[in-house]
Amino acid sequence: MFTIRQLSIISFLLALFTAASALPLAVRDVFVPPVTYPHAGTVWKVGSHHNVTWDTSNAPAQITNKEGRVVLAKGGILDNEHPLAKGFDILLGRIEVKVPDVEPGKDYTIVLFGDSGNDSAEFTITK
Repeated sequence: MFTIRQLSIISFLLALFTAASALPLAVRDVFVPPVTYPHAGTVWKVGSHHNVTWDTSNAPAQITNKEGRVVLAKGGILDNEHPLAKGFDILLGRIEVKVPDVEPGKDYTIVLFGDSGNDSAEFTITK
């Protein structure tokens, strides 16, 4: 199993490699938008729907990978096999997700992938 940081680095390096082979140097920009919700203190209930949000205000003009993916992590371990959302435009700034049937805990994070991975603050999921 990889930690969020390790997968973020791997994802970032793969995105850079892909961009390097496909785009001229002048148009390569990596976009790492900060996740704004969920935030510290957030509590989600299994089965409920929530909008994961991120700040797109500093998006570069040219983004190497605009296809987003949202993954749930617990204790720093990503569940890449079951993304909460995928295939959406990273510039949307939000995507609705359904909270999966997972064990309750206070150490969940959301990881947003596009060009790179960016994770939310830890939050709680309850039954």
